[in-house]
Amino acid sequence: MRVFVTGASGWIGSAVVPELIGAGHQVMGLARSDASSAALTAAGAEVHRGTLDDLDGLRAGAAASDGVIHLAFKHDLAFSGDFQGAAHADRRAVETFGEALAGSDRPLLIASGTLGLAPGRVATEQDARELDDPAVTALGAGPRTRWATAHLVLSLASGGVRSSVVRLPPTNHGDGDNGFMAALVAIARDKRVSGFIGDGSNRWPAVHRLDSARLFGLALEKAPAGSALHAVAEEGVTIREVAEVIGRHLNVPVVSIAPEDADEHFAWLAGFLALDSPASSALTRALLGWQPTHPGLIDDLDQGHYFRSQVA
Repeated sequence: MRVFVTGASGWIGSAVVPELIGAGHQVMGLARSDASSAALTAAGAEVHRGTLDDLDGLRAGAAASDGVIHLAFKHDLAFSGDFQGAAHADRRAVETFGEALAGSDRPLLIASGTLGLAPGRVATEQDARELDDPAVTALGAGPRTRWATAHLVLSLASGGVRSSVVRLPPTNHGDGDNGFMAALVAIARDKRVSGFIGDGSNRWPAVHRLDSARLFGLALEKAPAGSALHAVAEEGVTIREVAEVIGRHLNVPVVSIAPEDADEHFAWLAGFLALDSPASSALTRALLGWQPTHPGLIDDLDQGHYFRSQVA
């Protein structure tokens, strides 16, 4: 297949591209910079220059492909405080892909998330966020728009698009990760303690990014239209376990942070870190035969690459 991939040089995309090429697919990756173009060329992919705002370019890329994997998101805009603007740009891109692929039975995959899907219990692929739920509304317009986009993708199945939503855990870990785990390490280094909130028993699902890349490849090839899939290797790793590994590697105390002090200690990460949000991938594994093979989160942390530039 000839596959159009947005976010192809990002953290997940840079694993998905070689996975697809290794499986015999041709990849055309969206690149907005010379650096991204060079990375895609080095990986063996064709370069499609453009941005998420270039809807005509996105439409042309989709029309020239046998399928689309949409991984790009305006993280720089979101982190600057305009999450709603980033979510709207994502929505417009998905609408464009849906129009270009309508009636073709070609695949469209997007990345979504498991965090907060079913707080306090193990979420499954059959769970869905109710957009009028007060808990969803309370998170603001940006997150609600992004979840509405995932709903839109699943609905495209009725219009002749083999659409799938791949829900990713909050941590897609691995060497080079600059996400939540790297942020926790940085906070522990700065504060000179490795913290968890309350008793630290709340759980996060996790997956190695190479395992999630494999799932994207399988979903592209054979996921039925309208599939919600979970790229979850571990249902729930307690945040206390994570804090203990970080404390050991940085040689700093492991401490409980009171909930009322979490915002001050963890800053923007506090709200996410407090969630108990385990998730299952049993249905995904049965449907696609996906089996994670790479190290789990604790073993990956213990390999030390998250701490190479850290000085305890």
